[in-house]
Amino acid sequence: MIEELLPESVVAVESHGDDVAEGATLYPEEQALVARAVEKRRREFTIVRTCARRAMEKLGVTPGPVLPGERGAPRWPAGVIGSMTHCDGYAAAALARSTDLASLGIDAEPHMALPDDVLEAVALPGERNRLDRLGARAPAVHWDRLLFSAKESVYKAWFPLTGAWLDFSEADIDISLGPTPPGPVLSGSFRAQLLVPGPVVDGVRVPAFDGLWTVQHGLVATAVTVPYTVAGRAERAAD
Repeated sequence: MIEELLPESVVAVESHGDDVAEGATLYPEEQALVARAVEKRRREFTIVRTCARRAMEKLGVTPGPVLPGERGAPRWPAGVIGSMTHCDGYAAAALARSTDLASLGIDAEPHMALPDDVLEAVALPGERNRLDRLGARAPAVHWDRLLFSAKESVYKAWFPLTGAWLDFSEADIDISLGPTPPGPVLSGSFRAQLLVPGPVVDGVRVPAFDGLWTVQHGLVATAVTVPYTVAGRAERAAD
């Protein structure tokens, strides 16, 4: 599911339920982080890191522990960027070479309405208006949850580039609904206009992030990728 939202340069591994948990182990330093956690937390922690290590193998990187850094962001091996997500019954990790993408962020959520009052806390007035219009077109989608997920993906892509907090109110997200295929899968794109100075990538300030979304299997998933400029890619290829 997540892989559908990412370019070919990104490798992704996902788990529905406990399908990767059998035989999965944690490194001692990871075990210490969840030694006092409840069983559900330990299981989710283990599954998403198992996904991450399998993604490292697919990328040709020696697997290792995935430990939290500043503000809990995962610390990846040198030369690797990535993102992880998990919710009830689902986990995923997506990784890429740092020479191929500047940053990426993924998020998955249960496809259900947000709890009361959460939308008001995370959505700008213009975003709420656009959600109302989308709801009239596709009432089966929980657009409030999709907006929340998109903002989570935006933050996960933002933080490695800036090392700074990004508030829900500091990105204005415009969601587009793609062509509706037969069957239960819905998908589309979104653009997050940054309302604070964006990160500088290849010497150019990035004013907005672009992403893709899908709703399927009872989940909503979003992904953001931040590419390098064409000039920057050419310079790295020549090195």
